[in-house]
Amino acid sequence: MARSHREASRRLYRIAERQQGFFTATQAKAAGFRENTHTDHVHVGNWVREHRGIYRLAQFPRAQQPDLVVWSLWSRNRRQEIEGVYSHLTALSLCGFSELNSSRLHMTGHFRRNSQIPDILVLHYADLPESDLGMGRGFKFTCPQRTIRDLVEALRQGIQGGVITPQQIQHACVTGPARRLCERILRAA
Repeated sequence: MARSHREASRRLYRIAERQQGFFTATQAKAAGFRENTHTDHVHVGNWVREHRGIYRLAQFPRAQQPDLVVWSLWSRNRRQEIEGVYSHLTALSLCGFSELNSSRLHMTGHFRRNSQIPDILVLHYADLPESDLGMGRGFKFTCPQRTIRDLVEALRQGIQGGVITPQQIQHACVTGPARRLCERILRAA
């Protein structure tokens, strides 16, 4: 029994290592841990429960961006495929364009969830080809070109929905390359 536990622990560590120490209950089960033992591993301090069905190895070094991995794992479908890709303002920061930090995380994908969507997430629905994706440690995000297209589309929708006027956008983009970009967006809107 001890040998199989060590082997299961090694398999789980290899899974969690690719995800900054995090893993799902399904991944733990696939590694060899019975479902009825998950609570015991939390109680003895081997695992930390981060969210429903999402854990972290307690001895694993702290992640740089733990929330990004947790919500990426949350977005997995029944086949355990990650559906959520960080996009919009979140991707803008991940791509190094901006230091802006939104209080909410934007994800794009095809979500077929019956559960409550956490308040921290803003979900956008779209098909994303692999060519539009970048990879972080344990999560995906849209590449710079796709991120810019998403933000331009958000501006267009804001104009069409009456949230912002072309004049307000022009006023916000008064100088430099941003002004030329805004002028192109406004022409296309």
